[in-house]
Amino acid sequence: MGFPMKNVVIAQSGGPTTVINSSLLGVVEACRSYPGQFGRIYAAYHGIEGVLKEEFIDLSTQPEEELALLRTTPAAGAIGTCRYKIRPEQTEDMERIIEVFRSHEIGFFVYIGGNDSMDTANRVSELARERGLDLVCVGVPKTIDNDLGDQEFELIDHTPGYGSTARYWAHMIQNLNEENRGSCPSDPVLVVQAMGRKIGFIPAAARLADPKREMPLQIYLPEVECTLEELTENVDDELRRSGRVIVVVSEGFDVGDLGDRKDSFGHTQFSASETSVMQVVVNHLNRHNLPVRGSARGQIPGTDQRDAIIYASTVDLEEAYSVGRHAVEIAIKEGTGYMATIVRAPGPTYSVSYGKARLKDMANSERVFPKEWIAPSGIDVTDEFVDYARPLIGETGPTIPLIGGLQRFTRLREVFIEKKCPAYIPEGYR
Repeated sequence: MGFPMKNVVIAQSGGPTTVINSSLLGVVEACRSYPGQFGRIYAAYHGIEGVLKEEFIDLSTQPEEELALLRTTPAAGAIGTCRYKIRPEQTEDMERIIEVFRSHEIGFFVYIGGNDSMDTANRVSELARERGLDLVCVGVPKTIDNDLGDQEFELIDHTPGYGSTARYWAHMIQNLNEENRGSCPSDPVLVVQAMGRKIGFIPAAARLADPKREMPLQIYLPEVECTLEELTENVDDELRRSGRVIVVVSEGFDVGDLGDRKDSFGHTQFSASETSVMQVVVNHLNRHNLPVRGSARGQIPGTDQRDAIIYASTVDLEEAYSVGRHAVEIAIKEGTGYMATIVRAPGPTYSVSYGKARLKDMANSERVFPKEWIAPSGIDVTDEFVDYARPLIGETGPTIPLIGGLQRFTRLREVFIEKKCPAYIPEGYR
């Protein structure tokens, strides 16, 4: 199919990932391979907020070297992301999006993001149809939590971003195990907090560091109800057996009020709250008389879980790129209202193909960690999870360009196109 309006807008939303720019590059290069279908390629600066404020970076004028570097540039510094929620009652915002797209002859909108982003893309697609705007909206999946998709793993097996975060945790737990082995006479307990508000895929990835279960490792998923007292009993039991223990606890582990701060989507921002799950657990253990000499210590990996390119999975990088390209193929062949997906082939050898799911099915979906992948103890995961996740972290690490010993990331020229619409203040700002 062809588009009367050929220009393209690409945007990103939500928390970034290590491989998000690989998806961005996939979209850009796929569009450029169809010069008869697409005109100018724009990036909305800081996601849907950039659309509302009519701030578009012209990607068509960027140096080739800088575009190529997107593949190994992590996080969202290149074109920005946002956590702006367009609620159903914000009709002015929705009409503004249509006005901006119409003014700049946008015929293709691709939104890279999670379930909330797919909801926005779906609503824009539906409103464009109602307003007579020939606009194709497609989504590219992105989330480190792996919570976007169906519970059967049929529509989408996993999301780009998760494999790299899983690899980060596998390697970090290996390093922390060496720390714990050496310092256990004085620091026998090491408590580590993992991202994951309600979904346990990230803390579960700690098991990838030790598939043979040789470490004294306990994993506390948010899907498993457990009290501080029960955690303490588990820790004491392991200390009596091994003399040391590594405790991986989800940031969503229930320890009571943390002085929570929430973003515009209503999600708790644990890293911005007054205290942390890790600190509450460490304090509780240290007030308790451990059965061995020494104290509990804690660590909270922060946003490096989603932006440490040195830990990126090469499998994740390649799949992120390919699913971005596939979104463009969907737009040309299928039209509006779809998200590109990754589908795993059955059998023991890991391979994937790329499919599609309807935006309305992905909108606000929230896949939880499967109960059958939780070990009977409640503080570990099963071999089935390891079999699922192990291929996602790949075999080798990426080659990162270095200059003077420092990583060379892309630096796009912030060349903004001329605005055509009246100035506008997004409803969420008012």
